[in-house]
Amino acid sequence: MASSSSLEQRYASNIQGWNIQQVNTPPQYLGRKTLPIKRADAEPLTREDLQYDLLYYIFTDHTKAFVDYLAPNRPVVNFCDLYVNALYNSPKCSKVLKDKMVETPAFAIEFAKIALLTNVGRINTTMAFFPEMKTALRSYHPVPSLQKTDGNLQDAPRIKNCLKAALLPFEFKTPPPSSPAEILEKARAGQIPPTSVVNLIFVLSNSNHAMTVAQKHFDPPVEFLDLFLPINLSSASRARVFLWLMFHYLSGPDRPNPFDDDYSRANPGRVPRMRPLTREEQAEENVDPPEEVEWGKRMSATRSKFLRELVDEMEQEKRRKKMNPPLAPPPAPSTPYSAQEMAAFRQVRAQRHATSDGTGSRGSSHSHESRPHAQTSYESSSRPVPHLEPFVGDTSGEDPNQERSMLQQAWHVVNSTDPLEDSDKEEDEHVRTEYTRRLRVLARLRGKEPTPEPEPQPGSSTQEQSTGRLQHVQSWR
Repeated sequence: MASSSSLEQRYASNIQGWNIQQVNTPPQYLGRKTLPIKRADAEPLTREDLQYDLLYYIFTDHTKAFVDYLAPNRPVVNFCDLYVNALYNSPKCSKVLKDKMVETPAFAIEFAKIALLTNVGRINTTMAFFPEMKTALRSYHPVPSLQKTDGNLQDAPRIKNCLKAALLPFEFKTPPPSSPAEILEKARAGQIPPTSVVNLIFVLSNSNHAMTVAQKHFDPPVEFLDLFLPINLSSASRARVFLWLMFHYLSGPDRPNPFDDDYSRANPGRVPRMRPLTREEQAEENVDPPEEVEWGKRMSATRSKFLRELVDEMEQEKRRKKMNPPLAPPPAPSTPYSAQEMAAFRQVRAQRHATSDGTGSRGSSHSHESRPHAQTSYESSSRPVPHLEPFVGDTSGEDPNQERSMLQQAWHVVNSTDPLEDSDKEEDEHVRTEYTRRLRVLARLRGKEPTPEPEPQPGSSTQEQSTGRLQHVQSWR
């Protein structure tokens, strides 16, 4: 049983002739928090873990009793078609997964079975089903009985996202019902189905509604989630009870339930009787075939090999980093200067150049009015004035009278110009030649000479001055 509270004990004692030992639940499943399957990494999930026979009877039942709201013309289908179609139409179902479900219907049913276990909480979000998974937040588990096709069952978080989005179209605008009472109220009001089959299972599996559903439909101490646990009740009878609950809530409690038996007909609202098993009969259910056991061992070995290679690769990467450590980035200044201080630096440098030149350029920043302000602003700074070394350009090995190319002039500027110095002072003949060349390039791009027209130079022809863009382009060739 999923819980063993004192309330359940009192409720069970009121049933004449009931023996609580009739249902034997393994100790690890007596608490709600231990509902998910617990297995170590790379350990296969057996048929007993999954309750494979229960899933088999649920998905092989051919009773057409459920309205498929998502299918054209809303046909009446069996549970397998209803559930697979709900997963297929989920907005979170990827195109690759949809194509695989259409291409291989057997994979679609395998995926639906593992999704149903995720739907009720037996598969938690820490499980993955492909051996190449690297993250430490998941544990890999081969599932021999549900991985007989070549499809990828993905991992539990993706399956959970697919389930959460598997709603009916009108449930995206308004929140879906969140309690059994709300679902029955919608069904009685004529809204069939009142919610999606996936949302119904989420609601029935919710621990907040476990006691209500148990008292209304089950004989104690059984409740809804016990149907998916390894207990001594036959898989076929548990599957019938599950399908009875699905019809009761999706089609309404007032309609004849095709999964009724004599007991449920005589006791409206109660689920059909479930047949208890002896230990010998229980041992005959959910038996793993030898080929599935062997496949599980082989996949566990594959996982172990993958982890060893992954660890070796990580260790080799660590050794490579130790042998070839990356170059450390240049250290940032411990006390970066503010914009005001940097401006003061430039003004101090400008004053030094003005003193050496004797005069300042027209409009330059080192005029007589700005000198006292620069000194005052810098002297008021809390930091000491740094000693600025005079900039010395490298012009060695160069003939100052020889005309430079554009590349040579650019190299000369880089090597001989102080970047903190104002650029509006008078320059030499090389700078004027550079400006003239730039002006010619701009004139070629514009297709005409600058405005106003420059004075004609000696030896130049009128045709050259009025040359259009096309002739200039041809001259570049």
